Amino acid sequence: MAVPSSATKVHDSHGPDVRRVLIADDHDVVRRGLRGFIESRPGWQVVAEAADGLEALRQAHVEQPDIAIVDYSIPLMNGAQLTRRIRAQAPKAQVLVFTMHESESVIREVLAAGARGFLVKADSEKLLFAALDALAQGKPFFTGQVNEALLSHYLAPSNAASEPADPLSPREKEIVQLIAEGNTNRAVGELLHISTKTVDAHRASAMAKLGINSTAALVRYAIRNKMIEP
Repeated sequence: MAVPSSATKVHDSHGPDVRRVLIADDHDVVRRGLRGFIESRPGWQVVAEAADGLEALRQAHVEQPDIAIVDYSIPLMNGAQLTRRIRAQAPKAQVLVFTMHESESVIREVLAAGARGFLVKADSEKLLFAALDALAQGKPFFTGQVNEALLSHYLAPSNAASEPADPLSPREKEIVQLIAEGNTNRAVGELLHISTKTVDAHRASAMAKLGINSTAALVRYAIRNKMIEP
């Protein structure tokens, strides 16, 4: 379904008992469903929506929500990058990653970025209520699948030790994602407010680290690592 606007802002009350929520997901149906679900509860209000990472970051800075619900596969900035930057722009916001992906690499990435909750979209409404209530009280909440994955990972330290570190810096990953989404170097520079020359340098560095030499290979890397959806 087409998204008519990258963001929706709602004027709200700032009463002490109102839980203010930002929803960042590129699917209009998902955002509308979450809005209806959340606002069916007394004392909860969706103060902003965003269909891409950059707009979500702007809304987080302006609205300073209590909770940000973030899709991992959101355009222009993946969920881990967005989580890290929301935590910097809105330090009081509790970030709940709400995604289709439940691989250990994604889980570790969002935890390292500062997410306080993680749900997969197949989870029940009851778990979403529980997650929101936990985060509203400053407590972490992770779906059962995530707990099992983390337990398995940490009970097998030899596997963790043998896992290679991510070769790309956060900025390089950001630029790789934007290029893989079809943006030109110039467009990436405009989106990130950096020069085309700087984009070129980061792109070249990323490709050298990954040992690839074409945009097609860069796209395949982004898909394999769930930075974009095929």
